[in-house]
Amino acid sequence: MMNSVIKLRNIGNNDIPKYKRVVNAFIESIETNVYKSGDSIPSINEFSKSHKLSRDTVFKAYTLLKEKGFIKSTPNKGYYIADSKIKVLLLISTFKAYKEVLYHSFTQNLPSNVIVDLQFHHYNVKNFKSMLDTESGEYYKYIVMGFDHPEVKNAISKIDDNRLLLIDWDLGSEKTNNYLLQDFGQGFYNCLEEALHLFKKYKGINFIYPEYTYHPQESVEYFKKFCGKYNLRCSITKNSNYLKVKKDTAYITVNDRMMYGLLDQCINEKLELGKDIGLLSYNETPIKRFIYKGISVVSVDFKEFGAIAAEFVKTDQPVKKFLPTKLILRDSL
Repeated sequence: MMNSVIKLRNIGNNDIPKYKRVVNAFIESIETNVYKSGDSIPSINEFSKSHKLSRDTVFKAYTLLKEKGFIKSTPNKGYYIADSKIKVLLLISTFKAYKEVLYHSFTQNLPSNVIVDLQFHHYNVKNFKSMLDTESGEYYKYIVMGFDHPEVKNAISKIDDNRLLLIDWDLGSEKTNNYLLQDFGQGFYNCLEEALHLFKKYKGINFIYPEYTYHPQESVEYFKKFCGKYNLRCSITKNSNYLKVKKDTAYITVNDRMMYGLLDQCINEKLELGKDIGLLSYNETPIKRFIYKGISVVSVDFKEFGAIAAEFVKTDQPVKKFLPTKLILRDSL
């Protein structure tokens, strides 16, 4: 009995409800390998007596620990620690450079007992529904990057709100308890305003929004709003085959494939970035710091993105956050 007091010494007195203190103390003991898979733990009555807690409090804590998959019970064995490994689903669209930053930050900020199942839906609704796999109940938490499709909303509605973190796109955050999103509208607009003095160097601005992109249309609408307010000549390229770089034009790209194509044309036409043409790219990646003395970007901090998502896995604290969209100016604009 003394061992259980030592192992769960961090129950403490604070504002957290007593049953949650018991839950958190058990989880901490599991994560620090004080308790290992298969170890027996005190019965509800034993724990209640040794820690001077009501039986109802301990019963509530044990019930929650069982629901979370940390403990199990059998008629002959009593209560014991379940497999201490926790599976988490990270379901994202595609694997690109900036998402790699998010992924590594996410995994590096997780405890060693968390296994991340990384899946890519490639904006295919059948893949999305299959990979979500809500029926098996094998995932402790779901970190999901959705997309605009009615069946996507229906699929995520089947997940317990407390176990779901919706990331990146706002698919109706009022329907989920937890979200960690980008602001593709007003946040983007604010960055354009911050770069206004640089855009005025050029005769016009071209927003490259290729036919294959899944970048939210919201950004295009706020681009039009920005150009209208400041009386800037603007255009939108929606067909990638028609992209022809022009001198004295600033370009905004939401897709790195188009950015590389634009840079290739600049080389062929002997146009200098930041002087002959301007370039503002969406989503920071490590390489954009070095290409052509640096590419200016509009981006959230993907390291912060991953770290906050990891906190959602590690704690029961709700996450309701729009990540700040920031402008990083380099020589390309």
